[in-house]
Amino acid sequence: MATRARVRAPELIGKGGWLNTGDRQYTLSELRGRVVILDFWTFCCVNCLHVLDELRELEEKHRDTVVIIGVHSPKFVHEAEHQAVVDAVERYEVHHPVLDDPELATWKQYAVRAWPTLVVIDPEGYVVAQHAGEGHAHAIEKLVEELEAEHAAKGTLRRGDGPYVAPEPVATHLRFPGKALPLADGGFLVSDTTRHRLVELDADGETVRRHFGAGERGLADGGPGEARFSEPQGLAFLPDGRVAVADTVNHAVRALDLATGVTTTLAGTGRQWWQGSPTDGPAREVDLSSPWDVAWFADRLWIAMAGVHQLWTYDPEAGVVQVAAGTTNEGLVDGPAAEAWFAQPSGLAVSADGERLWIADSESSSLRHIDRDGHVRTDVGTGLFDFGHRDGAAGQALLQHPLGVTALPDGSVAISDTYNHALRRYDPVSGEVTTLATDLREPSDAVLVDGDLVVVESARHRLTRLRLPEEAVRVPDQAHRTRRAATEIAPGTLRLDVVFQAPAGQKLDTRYGPSTRLLVSATPPELLAEGSGAGTDLGRDLVLADGFTEGVLHVSAMAASCDDDPANEYPACHVHQQDWGVPVRVTKDGTARLPLVLAGMDEQG
Repeated sequence: MATRARVRAPELIGKGGWLNTGDRQYTLSELRGRVVILDFWTFCCVNCLHVLDELRELEEKHRDTVVIIGVHSPKFVHEAEHQAVVDAVERYEVHHPVLDDPELATWKQYAVRAWPTLVVIDPEGYVVAQHAGEGHAHAIEKLVEELEAEHAAKGTLRRGDGPYVAPEPVATHLRFPGKALPLADGGFLVSDTTRHRLVELDADGETVRRHFGAGERGLADGGPGEARFSEPQGLAFLPDGRVAVADTVNHAVRALDLATGVTTTLAGTGRQWWQGSPTDGPAREVDLSSPWDVAWFADRLWIAMAGVHQLWTYDPEAGVVQVAAGTTNEGLVDGPAAEAWFAQPSGLAVSADGERLWIADSESSSLRHIDRDGHVRTDVGTGLFDFGHRDGAAGQALLQHPLGVTALPDGSVAISDTYNHALRRYDPVSGEVTTLATDLREPSDAVLVDGDLVVVESARHRLTRLRLPEEAVRVPDQAHRTRRAATEIAPGTLRLDVVFQAPAGQKLDTRYGPSTRLLVSATPPELLAEGSGAGTDLGRDLVLADGFTEGVLHVSAMAASCDDDPANEYPACHVHQQDWGVPVRVTKDGTARLPLVLAGMDEQG
């Protein structure tokens, strides 16, 4: 077994305390003898949700030797609320202990720079690996097997039940519903997300008519009791009367026939899309990535592909899917569809006149739209790190991680301002943002019914009917920036090193050319005089422009590794990828090197 750096793991500290432990508080010393995997996550981050799913099989297979601990490290102010973390742990079926770290104390101790980041600690309490981003479950499982063998031989491995204690189940008709669709007879179809099914309700929004789906996570077509979903979200009618369903964690788009109750699959393979995969083709043969909402616009079904920061379309006549807007880079950049950047688009709605598609771009806390001419424009919001609750002129108004949009008859749009627990309104004519209602609980969608708005209060597990007020509610202005501390960097040349070490038993896959990719940009773009753009080397010198004192470096890295076995003609290959948004401040005493760990350990750190 290869020699590893010996770095003692810092203690776990979180002001919010522990969840999923039966109210017991833990220290690392109490977990000696187990392999501990720290998952630094925040519940707004779709990449973090991908990693939760990646880890489920490993968690079950090594339950007697491995303890996974989620370290919840918030980006948004709302995510620092303890009850919001409690809700998220249930919502996403997190079946391991979670440390609520609202002040990022443990994040700072481990020098984490990105969500998600995984840190592996051996049974003697030493950090042995760090991985940022997605696609590392296979490598971590190999490492776990090595650590199990090594420490079993040394006598330092302790097997047995872990510290996880499941919370008591709660009986409600809905559990963290995601989106709603009004039906012709006045009823509603609702995605009952955490219970992996769809629910048909009467016009009162409470009485249950029917369930579609077995209520267990899975991907299966069939009748109401046979079909299986995995955290379904968006719903939209297709021209033939069926309902398209964004089956988010299955990375698929499904179709429900309300007349027969039968669910079929329209698009997706059940596998997550990775860089280099096809972006168009027969719908059942192309991988998707966390589709969050759907809407019928310009003779296509548009898909908010939250997992890759893009919009895709599905053409039911031709049976094909393709990318319609976005580059996969995460950020807020307007322009022609092919050049625009999105940040986890999660809500779609067609304007009253049918000329534009409204977009709730959640991670940039923005309202955006795309016209029929394929041009993307931002109406409210300024970027990844600015958010709050501020009304007024759209240019200075602020939202906080909105998940839903609803077109109103007068041409304005209602915004489900999820992390502000509010319903907001943007009027394109006046250019003003107002507040329609507060004291909601994580509203994720709203639908228009007889002049009222019926809001999906996701964290209250219900639909709530609101009258559209003549005058907007007034709230105190609040503005926030992401509370991550900026990295202080020296002026002049900054060395960027993305650290990647192929996991044990693997090597870089160079059969078809370079197996690594690096893309660098900045906000504002003028921050970088040299060094922006794409390349294949994971190290690069960045030259900072004179006169700029702060900004954000956007770094996207990808590496492909394959099993290193000459006897295997078809080795298994794995893609590792991560996007970083690193707030920086230029100071004379700042660092001249910025290391970002994709996989492995930074030997120069």
